[in-house]
Amino acid sequence: MIDQEIIKLASNTSNYGLKNKYSHKVTLKNNICGDKITLELMSNGKKINSMQYETVSCIYCEASASLLSQKIKNLDLKDFKNDFEILKNISKQKRIKIPKKYSQFRKLLNSDNLNRVNCIFLP
Repeated sequence: MIDQEIIKLASNTSNYGLKNKYSHKVTLKNNICGDKITLELMSNGKKINSMQYETVSCIYCEASASLLSQKIKNLDLKDFKNDFEILKNISKQKRIKIPKKYSQFRKLLNSDNLNRVNCIFLP
């Protein structure tokens, strides 16, 4: 059964919907389960100003995209790249340690959901 908190995260669609106004755009597909996501980022080269997304995916991918789109606003691009490398290694650890500023991802990145890590990291 899916945790109610994950359903709540996925249901926040404030940044859902592409606006065709972006500095970076990417479409990705998870070959394991078929999840598909398109991201549009607005960046001035130093900071990420905003993120919009559209998915055809499971609830884990949707929740992750929704949460990421909220957390990514006004982040320094270089810092985010470093943070991503830290977060990416979580799936390889037995004991999960999430950096404090990404603590809201704890509901997604826990030992119960490690088999869905590809869905969670797709965004």
